[in-house]
Amino acid sequence: MMEDAASFSSRGLSESSQSRIARKRREKVEVFQEVLRRLRESNDEEANQPDFEDELWAHFTKLPLRYALDVNIERAQDVVMHKNLLQMAHYQNTRPAVEVRLVQIHRISDGNPGDSVHSNFSKKGGAQGTDHHGSMHPPPAFGLTPSTELALEANKLYVQDGNSAVSGNSLLFRSSYEITISTLDKPKLLTRLTSLISEIGLNIQEAHAFSTKDGYSLDVFVVDGWGNEETDQLRSALLKEISNMEKQSALNHDLLRSALNQVLLSPKKELVKAGINFTTNQVDITSNGSEAWEIDAALLKYEYKIATGSTGDLYKGSFQSQEVAIKVLKAECLNEVVQKDFVQEVYILRKVRHKNVVQFIGACTKPPPLCIITEFMSGGSLYDFLHKTKGFFKLPSVLKVAIDVSKGMSYLHQNNIIHRDLKTANLLMDENQLVKVADFGVARVQVQSGVMTAETGTYRWMAPEVIGHRPYDRKADVFSFGIVLWELLTGKLPYEYLTPLQAAVAVVQKGLRPTPPTHTHPILVELLERCWQQDPCLRPEFSEILEILKYTTKKIVEEEKSSKRRSL
Repeated sequence: MMEDAASFSSRGLSESSQSRIARKRREKVEVFQEVLRRLRESNDEEANQPDFEDELWAHFTKLPLRYALDVNIERAQDVVMHKNLLQMAHYQNTRPAVEVRLVQIHRISDGNPGDSVHSNFSKKGGAQGTDHHGSMHPPPAFGLTPSTELALEANKLYVQDGNSAVSGNSLLFRSSYEITISTLDKPKLLTRLTSLISEIGLNIQEAHAFSTKDGYSLDVFVVDGWGNEETDQLRSALLKEISNMEKQSALNHDLLRSALNQVLLSPKKELVKAGINFTTNQVDITSNGSEAWEIDAALLKYEYKIATGSTGDLYKGSFQSQEVAIKVLKAECLNEVVQKDFVQEVYILRKVRHKNVVQFIGACTKPPPLCIITEFMSGGSLYDFLHKTKGFFKLPSVLKVAIDVSKGMSYLHQNNIIHRDLKTANLLMDENQLVKVADFGVARVQVQSGVMTAETGTYRWMAPEVIGHRPYDRKADVFSFGIVLWELLTGKLPYEYLTPLQAAVAVVQKGLRPTPPTHTHPILVELLERCWQQDPCLRPEFSEILEILKYTTKKIVEEEKSSKRRSL
């Protein structure tokens, strides 16, 4: 019966999903036809070429549906620019194609400081405006999201032009720059590009990122902070910084490979700090002799795949009659970095023992396969519970889950372990809804200096200092916990109307945070706000968070009892 119900539910969702996809595809065709019409009516020279229509359709086809739905059709020429940049990236291959231009952001206001912001450009409209130098600039190719507009209002980034008026209202605007970059799509490309833009001293106001089906990227950033209107100078600065970034990346790769090769050539040499060692045919992790955690892969039985990731797959299986979860690294992904992360994860899992941290069973370190075996958590992840099965927690259960997570994280921090990717997808439940912290693929032991700088984690849950490539410590996990707590209270995806990159930009540049739901207990509202402080030093430790949650639980029980007595 459960299987029939699940099949019915899946079929219903599939039909609904197919309907939405069909509608979006129709919209894509409409956008394509409208762009083509506008280009031909404007007598665009390229649009009159015999093969242009096929090339334009191929452009829309290799980009995700979201591109057609988001692009400003009033700016049809922008689509041609995007198409040509992608072609340039394909032909020059070794370096990115970059376009920089001045753009104008507009807003209608009646002059009251508290007015909300309304962008007067969109897919249906693309008015140009005159800046304070008297020059004309087009709007950005994709407009601004509502959250960015509101943030711009809050930060007063607009200036008033006393000579302009629209329907009796003042036209407010700000000149910004739109940077469009196309290159080969690579892991962590967005990380490097956002870091690069920050290095030049620019502030990202808006960002749109697209990956093509043939392995290229189209990334569009609206920025400010450039001291003059010379777009050629900004483009030159970007290309110089990109060149430096690529040289540094190659240098880091060579240094890593050299270091690993030294270890590979010296099997007896141990990495003392981490207690790890590579050999040519085995990932060897030193042991104190009291643990027998190396598992013979032949003793593992696989039942079904739970999830898949970029470097590995997760299976439900068994080991010596015990239900287990088996994380298997994909053979084609076994480069030095992935191996190093595997070793680090095993090393950390071996160190930890706590009822709110997923239990390590063992590992296979003789490829193939490389895999990590942990206890199986039958309740699945909090993310799946909240967003896939549409489950929800009542307040007492929210507090219980938050206490479980705080206990696990407090233990980890006491042992100098930073998780670095705390989110509901990495919080697992057992059959009794006991929650445990899981997935230590990017976790690290905090060094004595107390800070790290490499960006890692997941944008929607990531602390601003991590997004901004600034030094960070364990307080980054506290920020992520605040997002998790909000998610538990609301059952919603953080910043659900923004792409992950747009959310990250708004968190850093605009101070964007989720809004606590109405009627949230004041103690929890205060806790959320403290966890989300921009200054990590102002965020509480998990030991304090745990005490706050316990006190809140007790207080809510007392309030409920008092309410019942009054009602009698």
